[in-house]
This record gives sequence, structure tokens and C-alpha cells, in this order.
Amino acid sequence: MEAQTEMPGNSTVGSTLLEEEFRRILMEREQECMKLKAANTTLALPEPYCRLTFDGWSCWPNTPAGSTAYIPCPDFITGFDASLMAHKHCELNGTWFRHPESNQIWSNYTTCVNMQDLSWQQSINGIYQAGYAISLVALLLSLGILTYFRSLRCARITLHMNLFISFAINNALWLVWYRFIVTNTVLLLNNGIPCRVLHVVLHYFLLTNYAWMLCEGFYLHTLLVSAFTSEHKLVNWLMGLGWPVPAVIVTLYTVLRASSDDPADTEQCWINEGNYMNALIYPVCVSTLLNLLFLFNIVRVLLMKLRAGPAIGTRPSRAMLQAFRATLLLVPLLGLHYLVILFRPPKHHPWENFYEVLSAITASFQGLCVAVLFCFCNGEVIAQFKRKWDGSVLLRKRANSCTATTVSFIRSTAGPMAGEEKV
Repeated sequence: MEAQTEMPGNSTVGSTLLEEEFRRILMEREQECMKLKAANTTLALPEPYCRLTFDGWSCWPNTPAGSTAYIPCPDFITGFDASLMAHKHCELNGTWFRHPESNQIWSNYTTCVNMQDLSWQQSINGIYQAGYAISLVALLLSLGILTYFRSLRCARITLHMNLFISFAINNALWLVWYRFIVTNTVLLLNNGIPCRVLHVVLHYFLLTNYAWMLCEGFYLHTLLVSAFTSEHKLVNWLMGLGWPVPAVIVTLYTVLRASSDDPADTEQCWINEGNYMNALIYPVCVSTLLNLLFLFNIVRVLLMKLRAGPAIGTRPSRAMLQAFRATLLLVPLLGLHYLVILFRPPKHHPWENFYEVLSAITASFQGLCVAVLFCFCNGEVIAQFKRKWDGSVLLRKRANSCTATTVSFIRSTAGPMAGEEKV
């Protein structure tokens, strides 16, 4: 058999399997190839022809001179599409094709990369990164605005600020994940503890996003429906829901993945969804559905109070109506990504691309929607800006008036200017 002198590792892709697992797979494939040769079960061909060979990844059968052999692409190489075919050419003299640059026997695996799918996935990742970056900027501006105007401080604004902090940290972590983890094959291969910790922390803050949205809905529902007497106590109680409860859920999720024997759960920095992603998805769906129930009941109570007439204590305040409208618009959007995940179309389905774009937009631009609805379009925030602007304009007018009066006074006491004729 002709000696194989070049491993097919000149491709830009590589395996993200653990090194021991990767070597085991290669050894098994080589042994199977050698068994085929020893059993002489391959097709006997007239001379000249290229002999059966193992190139380091795949086994190539006896191939007639002047023809090309095709085999399925290996499925253990990250970036390869197993539905595509690799090929290897047999020269007219019965020797395998040698690469003109290295002069070594070469197998062509470049066709194993689905360039169209790769380009599409890069575009989807671009949507995620752009959305998270824009949302992060909007959230930081919102936090700055709410911190600057101290007169806005109240129980409801406290909830908004906790929601903004949760989204801002989550968006920043997603940007780190896409920038330094997803595209780093070596890091995925090493599967170190830091990148797995990042995965856990990232998903903790993802759950806090939905937990604080549930707090927003519960707060509105309690004030309007149950007439809770102490907003301060209610906010303190919600603090125990918004931050600790997601920690319990993520801890359970982490224990399940860490104790799993399935490589899909434990390898590649946990970049794959694994078998326990439902431990995170179900709480999010429950949170979103509860919020929708709260909002339906709030609508019912609001309609009853609006119909009750202008009696004191029966009509909801303008601020409460604004908060309700913002929450009503935001809750379905926040839950859309996870509510439709159960209807995810299969691979190569006509709706697959639409689903991926919808998921990318709804997931990455949630922070922007939060900032716009709860801060930039908040009537109280707009009123503070107007008051600040009106105050600045008034000060400028007073300063100009004072300057004009002073100049007029100076001129009146100094007499006529030089060159002026006295009357």
C-alpha cells in the first residue's frame, strides 16, 4: 500500500472533542480500514489503480486510475457537514494525487464545509452581537438617567433599575461569549473551567431578566388588584424573587450538566444546548405565562375602575396606566423567544431561517425594548427632562435680562457716548 505522508489537518477547521476521544475515534476508523484491506473485500481493479489507504481521518477504497473517489465527510470534525462528500483523485499512473505546494498525498476536505450555511450562521451571530451591543448602550444610558434624577426614586423605579442592571450584565456577558468563546476553537477544545463558569453566570443573568419582568407584572397586579398598603415591603419581598430564585434554578441546571455522562452536556464549554436546557426554558415559560395572567387580570380591573366614574380612589393614576402599557407591550416580546422554541422547525425546513432571525432579534434587542418602554418613553422621565430644560432656558433668560439691564444702567449713568450730540 502506498505510504500516506500527510494528515488532512491542513483544513481551517478542527475537532472540538477531547483529545483522548478524538484519538480513540481515529484509531477505530483506522482499524476498520485495515480490516477491510486484510479481508480483501474491496473491489479488485485492473492495473493501474490507487490502493486502499487511510489518510488520518478517513478510509479511501481502491480507485481506478484517472477517477475520483468520494466518501461522506467525517462527522467528528467541527464545521464539517456530514451530508456533504469529500473526494480524493487517483492519477493516471495509479498514484494518489499530491498537493502541488507540499508534494504530499492529499485528500480534499474543503468541500465538507457548507460555505452558505457558514455565512448564514455568521450573519445570525452578527445580529446577536449588534443587538446586544445596542441594547447595552441603551441600558447604561437608562441607568444613568434614573440615577441622575433623584426625584424619580420610588418603588417602581427601583424595580426598573434592577431590571436594567440584570439586562445590562447579561448583554455584556453575551458579547464576551460571542467574541471570545464561540470563535475560539482551542478554548472550546480545552473545555476549561472559566468558560464553563461563564456559561453558568450568563444563564443566571438570563433568568434574572425574566424574574424581574415577573416582579414588574406582580408589582402592578398587587397595587391595582390587591391594594397592597406598603410598597416598600413589596419591593423588599420582590428582591427575594428577582435575584435568589434564578440562582437556585441555575444551580440545579449546573449540577445536572456537570454530573452527566453525555459528551453533549460536558464538552465544548457547554456551548451545545445539551439534555438539560429545559431546566431553564420551563421556568422562563412559566414566568411569561404568569405575567400574561397578571396582565389579563389587570386589564379587567382597569376596565372596571375606568367605568366606575371619576370618584376619588377608584380611577387608576396616569403613572400606573403608563407602566401598565409598557409592561403589556414588553412581556409578550420578552417571552416570545422561548414560547416559540417548542415550535422550532427541523433542519432545512422552509421556516428555519425565519425562525433563526426571529430568535436573534427577540433575544438580543430585549434590552433595548426595556430601556425604551421603561425609561425613554416613560412620562415621568420625559417630564423631568422638560423641567430641566425649562429651568435652563429660564436661567439663560434671566442672565440675559440681567446683563441687558446692567449695560443699560451703565450707559444711562455714564452720559452720551463719544461722538454723540447732546440735545
